[in-house]
Amino acid sequence: MSDPAVADSASLLFIAGTGLAGLGLGLLSDLLVRRILPQLAGAPSTPLRITTTALTFVLSALLGWRFGASPELAAYLVLVVTGVQLSRIDMFHHLLPDRLVLPLLAAGLVLLTVSAGAHGASENLLRGVAGAAILFVLYLFMALTSRNGLGMGDVKLAAPLGLYLGYLGWSQLFYGAALGFVAGGIASVVLVLKNRGNKPREVAYGPSMLAAGLAAILLLP
Repeated sequence: MSDPAVADSASLLFIAGTGLAGLGLGLLSDLLVRRILPQLAGAPSTPLRITTTALTFVLSALLGWRFGASPELAAYLVLVVTGVQLSRIDMFHHLLPDRLVLPLLAAGLVLLTVSAGAHGASENLLRGVAGAAILFVLYLFMALTSRNGLGMGDVKLAAPLGLYLGYLGWSQLFYGAALGFVAGGIASVVLVLKNRGNKPREVAYGPSMLAAGLAAILLLP
């Protein structure tokens, strides 16, 4: 077998292994959520379990493709695993619990600090912290001045999301935030149409924010 073929096989195995690692972390996080937030865990149906499991695997594998065997990979796996749990909870309960959002921020700070130290790229970490502050203030301003349904859970989620996006670059921060607003708006329109013109009192913006952020992370260089 030629060297390029060996490299391709090793790369595919690494991506699949990363997907399986994310899957294992996802199952562990599901157990932890049931323990620390039993009132929000509920009893998900089999289709929901399969969807959540498959989504965690696919997104984790994509992170393996995006980052390879780099120090950043662990941090972004935490984002995916926690993000899937947050999205599920927000869709069903319209809530982004502090007991998941704040540890996500703390874990991101620790793991990205380690990554920045390994690369000697302290500017990445500083940009990430700035991104967290910028996105938090922006969402707080919108929550206080508009009636678009943003809650304080969305505002708090903006901080870790801004950290992860800003660490990679200003472009990721800008497009991740902008796409989040677009995706949230589309979700609101879909709900209005589904409810025959009656806008629901609460809209789960967390899944839109996380989906847009992950799209920017995965697709932008």
